[in-house]
Order: sequence, then structure tokens, then C-alpha cells
Amino acid sequence: MNSNPMYMEYVDDADPQPARRRGWRILGWISVGLSAVTVAGALTTYGIYRNALGNIAHEDINASVGPNRPKKLNNAMNILVLGSDTRAGANAKYGRGMKNEPPRSDTMILMHLSPGGKSAIGISFPRDLLVPIPACKTHGGGMSAPASRAMINSSFTTGGAACTIKTIESLTDIKIDHFVQLDFTAVKNVTKAVGGVEVCLPQDVNDRDSKLHLTRGKHVISGDTALAYVRNRHGLGDGSDTQRIKRQQKFIGSLANKILSAGTLSNPSKLIKLLNATTQSLVVDKELNDGEMMQLAQSMSGLSSGKLRFVTVPSGPDPSDPNRVALSSTAGTFFTAIRNDKTVPAPVKSTPTKILPSQVSVRVFNGSGIPGQANRVATDLKAKGFQVTVGGNASPTAKTKVLYGSGADQQAATLAGQIQNAPGPKAYASAAAGVVNLVVGRDWNGLKGAQAGIPKQQGEIKASDNICKGA
Repeated sequence: MNSNPMYMEYVDDADPQPARRRGWRILGWISVGLSAVTVAGALTTYGIYRNALGNIAHEDINASVGPNRPKKLNNAMNILVLGSDTRAGANAKYGRGMKNEPPRSDTMILMHLSPGGKSAIGISFPRDLLVPIPACKTHGGGMSAPASRAMINSSFTTGGAACTIKTIESLTDIKIDHFVQLDFTAVKNVTKAVGGVEVCLPQDVNDRDSKLHLTRGKHVISGDTALAYVRNRHGLGDGSDTQRIKRQQKFIGSLANKILSAGTLSNPSKLIKLLNATTQSLVVDKELNDGEMMQLAQSMSGLSSGKLRFVTVPSGPDPSDPNRVALSSTAGTFFTAIRNDKTVPAPVKSTPTKILPSQVSVRVFNGSGIPGQANRVATDLKAKGFQVTVGGNASPTAKTKVLYGSGADQQAATLAGQIQNAPGPKAYASAAAGVVNLVVGRDWNGLKGAQAGIPKQQGEIKASDNICKGA
């Protein structure tokens, strides 16, 4: 085993193997269902589950992440899910030769819960993604040197969860509210607790490296077999990590679908078993306390598997190294959509008006102090059919205003009827005749009936999908 602590190769089995085996990835994929559904959604009666909650370990990371973090632009919840390959305790059998090496993380999923808790998207970051790594506080208490381009999973080796949070926030400009970290044994415990997870294989598999031996078609797997399935790389597909990510996303979706089913969440004995399996392997940030979990549970009570999506961050082969991954040109747009998601998925009926949106001319001014806010609002209004131009910045204002010029009172009513917490329209002498001025304030909460502002990604997976689709 290489003595360099930044060495990124992994073993496939419990004991050292030839170097050609690139080891199995951290099994934290299952933690999307855990962090976003189990830990949050299951805690509907706190008194019953208090003992299980006591198993959770908390880590204070704010000081390590440091100041100058992204601004929070909405009421969404962003939870970074990490898998740790620590060999401590029961994890030692998954690679004794790495027992004394620094923990690594090959699983990084940003779980974005839209405002209202009725939809969610899990965004995976490939371990081979080359990104800038900022200076981080190290495990030894010092500071690492920044790297202009390094594999994203090296951030966890350098400074643990705090460094990975700092790296992803710097990359995406998305504020991360909490983190959830699991180790190797979690997948065995959780899959047993739910009575197995359904998977679908496109071919017979007899893989020596992962010890996966299953026939083609559907299977319900748990424990060691689930471990073998998630770790498998060379026995299925083309052996690429990209294909394995898609396979693992389907596994998470299948797990979440089962956890979200009434048969799991409404059965107290199954629920206690599931919570105990989850929390024994869980580390979270200090701020994700019992009260915060309860609030999260309430906000997610209406989440269905059809509203749970899984995507890989927009990326492709790095031009200078086909064995590494680089962000694609669409990544910035995707991150912006996540950052500005103000979705409340339940449609809200608009106030009936005599004037159609297509008959309303709107000039949008930015009084929120948030860069680019007028352009984002203008895009949403255009999607509703309004005739829109952007008027630039206005004096900062806490309240959004609808101001209309001569002869535009009914047009102003149409516009106000489409705005959440609509302000009362007011006549404004300086507005052009027939035109409505919309001054976006700091209280802007989006348009009524707006659908998710997160564009559909190529190859995305829903938890409700047929497990054999594309297998």
C-alpha cells in the first residue's frame, strides 16, 4: 500500500489484493434515503425515537469551514451526504492494510430539498472530478495549501467533512446547511432493517472481486449481497465509475421508495429497527439537533418517491486526462438553478383576472441587493407569458412593489395575482403609460404555481422509476 496519505487507490476485498483492483467505493450512496427520508421524515413522534437519536454522533465544523460562505437565497435545505472509508471498529475487515491511513470519501451527494419539502434532488459528485481545493484546516490542526486542480475526494482526506463542504460551496456557491456522514457498515444494517432492496440485473453476474453472484433479472438483496452489489464495478457494464454511479443511484432510489412506502414508515417496529440501524453509523453537524430534525420531518411529510430525483453533476471526461472528470459548460446554469430554487411544488391557483399575462408589459427592477435577481424574476415572468424587460437596479427595499403607470391598473392586478404574498398595486406617476413596474425586494418569494426551477438533467433517475428500466 502506498504510504502517501493522498493515495487514491482502494482495495476491493478485506485483505490486500493486486494493484490492478481499484477498490469499492464508499457506500454512503444509501445515505440519501437516510438523511433525506429516514432521519428526517421518520421522526414524527420524538418521544418514541429518543433512544435511537442518542446514537448519533455530532461534529462541530463551522470554525473549520470558516467565514465568507455563500448567502442563503431561499428556504431550501441542502444536506451534504458523505461516505467515510474509516477502518475503525467493525470496518477493519474491509481492508486491514488501510487501518492506519487517513479516512477518505468517494461518495459525495448534495441532497437539495426544495422549499415546502415536496420535492428533492440528490446531486452526486464523481470522486475523480477535478476542481479547485481551497486551503483547509487539516486533521492535525494546521492549514493545507490550496490546490488549483485536484480530485474532489482529496478534500475529505485533507480536512474531513469541513474541507469537503468548503470545497463544494466554493465550487457551486450553494450554501450547505448540514452534513451527514456514514461508514461501511451502514448499508448492511439499513438494507436488513428494511427487509431488502429490489435491484434488477441486465445479465448474470459472477464477480470474484466484489463477490457478487446473482442471475439476470430482479432480486431483493440485503446485507453482504447488498454490499457486493453497490461495490461491483468490473462485473457489470463497461467497468467505468460513471456506470456504477448510475447503478448506485437506482439502488438509492429503490431504497428510498421502500422507506417512503406506508408499510415502512407506519410500522413502529420496522421504524425503530431502521432508525437504530441508521443512527449507529451516523455523524452529523452540531446544528442538526433533534429540534432541527423534527422541523425537517414536518416539512418533508408530503414527499413522494416520484418527486425524488437523482442526477450526476454536469460533467464529462477531462480533456487533458480521460481517466479524470471535469465540469461541463452547463454546470454553472445548473448550480444557479439549485441556488435560486424557490419552488413550492403544490400548485396555487392564480387570482382570476380579465387581463391575460400576454397583455401585460412589465419592467423588472432589482431592489433586493442580490446580484442577478431581476434577470431571474424576468425569466420566470416570461415563462408565464408576460411581456418583460429588465430595468436594472433600484434603491434597496425590503418589500416587493407593483407600481403601474396610467391605464395599467388591471394589468398590475394581473401581475400581482401571480406573485406569492402579492403586494397591493399602487399608481406610480413615473411609470410609463400602460406599463407595470415590478420592484423586487428582499421578501421576494417567487410566483404562484411555479414548478421546480431545477432543469431536468440528462440521465436523471427518479425513485419511482421501474428498477429494470435501462438496466
